[in-house]
Amino acid sequence: MYRTENDVLDFVRENDVKFVRLAFCDVFGVQKNISIMASELSRAFKVGVSFDASAIEGFGAEEKSDLFLFPDLSTLAILPWRPAHGRVIRFFCDIRYPDGNPFELDCRNLLKETVAKVRDEGYSCHMGSECEFYLFKTGEKGEPTKEPLDNGSYMDTAPMDKGENVRREICLTLEEMGISVESSHHEEGPGQNEIGFRYSGALSSADDVTTYKFVVRTIAERNGLYASFDPKPLKNSAGNGMHINMSLSKIGESAMSQELEYSFMAGILEHIEGITAFLNPTVESYERLGSFKAPKYVTWSPENRSQLVRIPAATGEYSRIELRSPDCMANPYIAYTLLLEAGLDGLKRGLIPPPPQNINIFTAPEAVLKGLRRLPDSLSKAMALAEKSELVKTALNRKIIDAYKFR
Repeated sequence: MYRTENDVLDFVRENDVKFVRLAFCDVFGVQKNISIMASELSRAFKVGVSFDASAIEGFGAEEKSDLFLFPDLSTLAILPWRPAHGRVIRFFCDIRYPDGNPFELDCRNLLKETVAKVRDEGYSCHMGSECEFYLFKTGEKGEPTKEPLDNGSYMDTAPMDKGENVRREICLTLEEMGISVESSHHEEGPGQNEIGFRYSGALSSADDVTTYKFVVRTIAERNGLYASFDPKPLKNSAGNGMHINMSLSKIGESAMSQELEYSFMAGILEHIEGITAFLNPTVESYERLGSFKAPKYVTWSPENRSQLVRIPAATGEYSRIELRSPDCMANPYIAYTLLLEAGLDGLKRGLIPPPPQNINIFTAPEAVLKGLRRLPDSLSKAMALAEKSELVKTALNRKIIDAYKFR
């Protein structure tokens, strides 16, 4: 991590950096960037680099559209696939108004503030996401098709798994960018893959998710393929989930106690219907829920992959809860913000989760299922619940809510 502007400028000179990408996300989590010459970096640190906010979906109208990007020193990363001569580096940026005030739709700053709030309450939280994706073949002109790269299934090996070399290249690229990869494998659907990377603080984890999706798409294209993170790219196959793992502990302690775990989880279960519109933000998201191990009911259970929340069989620093409903179309900065706020509410109120459902939800009799709360089954229903949620209104400003409501 580079702590001063001079450290960064020395790195730029010593490593033949010629281009700097200033990256940020729109309100829906889509990464954008502007490229500046390395010689302009010092100016970017001091006064920022302006851009037209009216051209970014959800950011506002033309009458007051000047915003400025300020690089976050801690997020410097080399883009390994670019030439070694005249290197390209990337920073995530803070977005500010011309007067220096934070931009309300800068969701990365929103998460920063939430992390600080959690810390002020005496807690630290580590998060990590498991993002699934499909690899599709491309046509003669490079356009995406719906033909999967292979017909492999869960944890298959070659020759059924034809994506192992692409995953290898993705893993090596992520490591060069400072992201610690833990595992990779073929997923359940044809051409479906997953690469797991180590959990970290909430803000760096959200940055990692954004970087991961960028790298996957880039490496796939370099191999003549198209990577899809859509929630349900193939109607009769498994959807792409973004399972979010969370571990909360008191500052100074290395592991999450069961009391903290249960109250934090109870807060998420309490508020899940109201925040689902932001965890599953597309119409297609609701085609995924309720099939191929994607949850449909508001339930939890240890080690049980048919539930909304699973408590994996892990102990010590690896103890965590896993939320299985979100998909990869979610803006990770907003998703993490809402989950932290919900969990914190559970802690403050001392909430207790309902009894675990130690059954297979997908084969349970209807008499059992009738008594369970359900996740919303459409985006319109989810958005209506979000409008009624006091937690959403408190955690997100009105401009963010309206951007999703009127998209």
